[in-house]
Amino acid sequence: MLFCVDNLFPDVKTLLVLALEIFWSYVNSYTGPAQPRPATKSSATHRQYKLHTEKRQVTRRKKVQKVVVLAASICTKGGKAVLSRQFHPMTRTHIESLLASFPKLIPTNSQHTSVETAQVRYVYQPLEDLYILLITNKASNILQDIDTLHLFARVVSDMCRTPDEREIQKQCFELLGAFDEIVSMGYREQVNLIQVRSVLEMESHEEKIQDIIARNKEAEAKEELKRRARQLELQRREQQKRAITTGGSGSSYLGGGMSGYSPVPQRFDTPEINAARTASPAPASSTRAPQFKSSGMKLGSKKTRQAEFLDALGGELVSEELSAPPTPSIIEPPPVPSQPRASLPSVAPESVHIVIKEQISASLMRGGGVKSMEVKGDMNLQVSDPACAHIKLALPSPTTDFGSDLQFKQHPNVAKFTPGQSRIVALKDPSRAFPVGQALAVLKWRYAGHDESLVPLSINCWPSPSNDGTCDVNIEYELENENVTLHDVIISIPLPAGSYPSVTTECNWSINPATHSLDWSIPLVSTIERNGTLEFTVGGDDAGTFFPVHVSFVGRGSIAGIGVVGVSRVDGGEDPAFSVDAVVTTEDYLVI
Repeated sequence: MLFCVDNLFPDVKTLLVLALEIFWSYVNSYTGPAQPRPATKSSATHRQYKLHTEKRQVTRRKKVQKVVVLAASICTKGGKAVLSRQFHPMTRTHIESLLASFPKLIPTNSQHTSVETAQVRYVYQPLEDLYILLITNKASNILQDIDTLHLFARVVSDMCRTPDEREIQKQCFELLGAFDEIVSMGYREQVNLIQVRSVLEMESHEEKIQDIIARNKEAEAKEELKRRARQLELQRREQQKRAITTGGSGSSYLGGGMSGYSPVPQRFDTPEINAARTASPAPASSTRAPQFKSSGMKLGSKKTRQAEFLDALGGELVSEELSAPPTPSIIEPPPVPSQPRASLPSVAPESVHIVIKEQISASLMRGGGVKSMEVKGDMNLQVSDPACAHIKLALPSPTTDFGSDLQFKQHPNVAKFTPGQSRIVALKDPSRAFPVGQALAVLKWRYAGHDESLVPLSINCWPSPSNDGTCDVNIEYELENENVTLHDVIISIPLPAGSYPSVTTECNWSINPATHSLDWSIPLVSTIERNGTLEFTVGGDDAGTFFPVHVSFVGRGSIAGIGVVGVSRVDGGEDPAFSVDAVVTTEDYLVI
């Protein structure tokens, strides 16, 4: 079919040409019956969408490459790195050079918290003797960086007791974990201090419930073991009773019971010997049982000890003992635990015996001064002669002024001290007498203060680090309170891990393997031998390693100056003989 379109109007001509193109494109693309297919965009629209997607990918790649926070670091005033977390690939040399150049960029007498170079920006904050800083690129938002820095500083202050180099190195792994919670891939996470703390603690309610369930199961298992142990014990006793009954019922040597022998249980237990045989030791005679019967095996004869072992182990305990009949013995009462006196000389008690006990707890500062000191004491009176029960005790005048910090407390039946007069310990009712044959606490006192002049023994530990990686330590003591004489003084100085000292002073010392410390032993410290010095050299350059210094001793006397100068009768008779045993011990005596 032919069409002549030259003579038609131009618009009609254009429409016909377009219609023919559409028709022939449809004919050429027809491949069969029409199938439903998703609508597609035109080629122009598709090209625009593709270009937009490529632009977004390029922008995203640029954003990933352009990390905002490059590193979070803690360094010294001189630029030495203490701790650093990089959020962008950096070599150690690069980050150390950045930190080393940072202190030189800080202008003097400036209140700004950021400095810039040609490549990076430093946002910093002083942290006592250290700096905490963020290294960012110059395109970052400085307000957001300052807020991030403040959160870093709060986290460090919360996790470290003191923001010094030693404490930060001790908590380095926890701090790095916290830094990763704050900044991820160079960008600040929307977290606060409480959320960071909860993430690091990793507290889980379900975990606590599981722990409680596990503990309950463990307790139930122990109870079940104890119950089964008791059942086995009852079964064993039943078997022994049956064995004794069977063994004694025989009528001939070859009878069913075998009168001369007892059947051997399956657990190799020897039957209990009846009361008739244990009444007297069996002499050697022809009627004695065969020899092997007296050397059998049996459980412990003491039921209480066996029961304790069974309860502790949850099973049976078999011990080898001779089966000879036990001989009755007198059970001695358990000894009364006495106050550890070490080498302190004992005092022979008189008819009136006074025991004075004091205990001191002190924390001395290494640079001088007392952080805390507490002295607690009590006086016990024991009268062994009824004729000396109506007495009163005269205390000495105080040689050391403790002031109002030294507080006294009397027994309810003992009269209180009269201000401005001598201290007298006597009953309120003069007609009454002190109890005879028993100790009575008549007086107690307590002191708590910070006066360095009242310390009984002063300790001066002076470590001096050297340039060769070692440390020279000089430690000395001096008796400050002349009211006491100290025995068995032990001064324990901690040592660096893996290092052993070289002692240059002639003294008695040893290494305590349990605490890895040097224990300096002084047998006696008195007014005659009141001071001493120890010098040693050890590997390590950290002076804080040698603290705290622990001190222990047993003393004769009273730190508070409490004693008894006289004992007199209330009725004015002859003064009775008396003895005083005054002991001073340490609870916690430290140099920190």
